[in-house]
Amino acid sequence: MTLSSWQFWAVLSAVFAALTAIFAKVGVEAVDSDLATFIRTLVIVAVLAAILAGMGKLQAPGAIPGRTWLFLILSGLATGASWLCYFRALKLGDAARVAPIDKLSVVLVAVFGALFLGERLGAVNWLGVGLIAAGAVLVAYRG
Repeated sequence: MTLSSWQFWAVLSAVFAALTAIFAKVGVEAVDSDLATFIRTLVIVAVLAAILAGMGKLQAPGAIPGRTWLFLILSGLATGASWLCYFRALKLGDAARVAPIDKLSVVLVAVFGALFLGERLGAVNWLGVGLIAAGAVLVAYRG
């Protein structure tokens, strides 16, 4: 894997997502989960603003097409809802059980990608999606 491969960045995303769950579980112990989400969001906004400014990637809002704005706003709303639900779940449950259920998003992305974006997965890919779903349920199961 190289810095220009999607696989490298996907693995790094998984590592940071795992750290997010662990850090958030500890961080949410003494504060309301919604406030914890707000604090996390402020950190993300500040870090991204610094990165964009430092790399000269900021651009005028008018240069961004309307359709792009619409879908980025919808994505932001979905992200916010996801984070609020995730932090609430972490406040109430074990990180080792919450995170796998959250990762059922992988299964939903495959289904939504096929239904709404026309993406095609082969039989082996759908088997993998099914195994992810089964694995998430089994890890979250309290037996």
